[in-house]
Amino acid sequence: MARQWFRSEARLIRLAAFCLLGSLNAQEIPRPEYPQPQFERQQWLNLNGPWEFELDDTNAGIAEDWAAGSKKFSKTIVVPFCVESRKSGIGDTSFHPQVWYRRTISTPAEWKGKRVLLHFGAVDYRAKVWLNGRMVGEHEGGHVPFFFDVTPYLKSGSNILTVRAEDPPTDRYIPRGKQFWEPKSRGIFYTRTTGIWQTVWLEAAGDSYLEKVRITPRNDGTVTFDARIARPESVLTFHAIVANGDAEGSARAADRLAAAAVQIAGPRLWSINSPNLYEVTFELRRGGVVLDRVKSYFGFRSAAIENGRFAVNGRPVYLKMVLDQGYWPESILTPPSDEAIQYDIKMTKEMGFNGARKHQKLEDPRFLYWADKMGLLVSSEMANAYFFDDGYVQRFTREWTDAVGRDYNHPSIVMWVPINESWGTPAVRDPRQQQHLRAMYTLTHSLDGTRPVIDNDGWEHSDLTDLFAIHDYARTGDRLLKRYQDVGKPGAGVPDNARPALAPGFKYNGSPVVLSEFGGIAYIPPGTEVPKESWGYSGIEKTEEAALTRLRGLYEAIAKIPGFVGFCYTQLTDVEQEVNGLLTYDRKPKFDVKKIREINALVE
Repeated sequence: MARQWFRSEARLIRLAAFCLLGSLNAQEIPRPEYPQPQFERQQWLNLNGPWEFELDDTNAGIAEDWAAGSKKFSKTIVVPFCVESRKSGIGDTSFHPQVWYRRTISTPAEWKGKRVLLHFGAVDYRAKVWLNGRMVGEHEGGHVPFFFDVTPYLKSGSNILTVRAEDPPTDRYIPRGKQFWEPKSRGIFYTRTTGIWQTVWLEAAGDSYLEKVRITPRNDGTVTFDARIARPESVLTFHAIVANGDAEGSARAADRLAAAAVQIAGPRLWSINSPNLYEVTFELRRGGVVLDRVKSYFGFRSAAIENGRFAVNGRPVYLKMVLDQGYWPESILTPPSDEAIQYDIKMTKEMGFNGARKHQKLEDPRFLYWADKMGLLVSSEMANAYFFDDGYVQRFTREWTDAVGRDYNHPSIVMWVPINESWGTPAVRDPRQQQHLRAMYTLTHSLDGTRPVIDNDGWEHSDLTDLFAIHDYARTGDRLLKRYQDVGKPGAGVPDNARPALAPGFKYNGSPVVLSEFGGIAYIPPGTEVPKESWGYSGIEKTEEAALTRLRGLYEAIAKIPGFVGFCYTQLTDVEQEVNGLLTYDRKPKFDVKKIREINALVE
């Protein structure tokens, strides 16, 4: 009976999928754009849109073998939006530790003879995947991508894809960022994101194919391309063709690895004002036959600490960043559209900021793509856990390693931040937790030797950090100036604030100081609807002028502190009950954008 139902249900799902894929144009499929412009194949199929969906609060799905198709799912969800979001079509913010997804897939006729890869941009937190009732694989880590070669599991015609996501809502030993472990958002913590929250897609690749390519440009014009190959054959060559640099490099593959290099004459450097990018095509060849082809891009840009300042391309740049948490009212952590991403970057730059500190979120690759294209500096920060044990160390280290690997090629990223405010290392007197802080710094440098690393953004630094990032929500500029006026002077350290600036037993290493959180000035424009529990640092200003006066006073103080090499203002937008954004949660400017730009210009 179950088998008969499965066949019948499969036909209905197949018909629905045919209608979906055959009649919907790109504008009607949510998030229709290619999800990873750093590694783009021409033949691909977007799987976003309606999926069958079921909650599994009693954790019965595995025991009852829901993957076999005998269980009829009672709901429909719009992927890639999480169940908690309105755009998912469900909007249920209560605890649901296990959820299931199902839909039909079929591959185009022209993919015959190709390897078919099933990609997930991100699934929070653990995922199991079945195709036609057969287990394909599983993955742990809610913020990084993964894929499976599903070629052996496909049959001609329609195939049933099933996904189970497990996301323990109260587990504070897993990386979760600002996702709250209590039922209702409060303070600086917000609505959770469960399950699929980034694009799902299929793509066709060669019998041997490229898994990833690491691009390392140098400002002298040299570029190295380090490729990893899946299903390698004995005689393969890897080629990198730079379209607008008139250069090609190639190398013979050595099993799974190949490294090619090119030299670009007179390279045009990437910068905030001139975000020059070079397009590159990668090919994996067997003789004269191209087995796999991938498009990518890169930019020539250096980021380093030089002579006590932050430097881009060898020139000092004062960091004027804004804290950007990447939440949206209708879609939570998932950007609602590509245009929404571009709008946030556009507004950030129009207000006079040159960068964004992506806070407690590994951002959607499309954000980084547009930051690359539009010219925005990015501080990339991992979503942290809150408690420390052996399991946390293993999970966090693995996911952070994957995060750096995913985003290494982006010229917009100019620094890495594995840990914020001792989250995950709450007892920094513990020698093990201290060593974890230091280990994350050295691990990050071992993964990427081209960018600065902050060991613990905010406070309780070890002796290993390239920038000494501090957080201070002083209400007035006078208080800020009084506390930090000696920073940078010979023999002066960094004063404590809410928490000690240094972890016990460590001394200040002399690294440049950046005020990486300040401000947090709350203001609610007339007519703006906010939660009744809304709040801001040091209260909520009653008028626009009062908020701007306070903001101006903070900037004037920062301008008088030569020891600072940059700042990050809190924050770009309101987020749920936290109303200290320069924009409302639905992205309306609270202030005249020109006035914010003028205030930003007070600091050079």
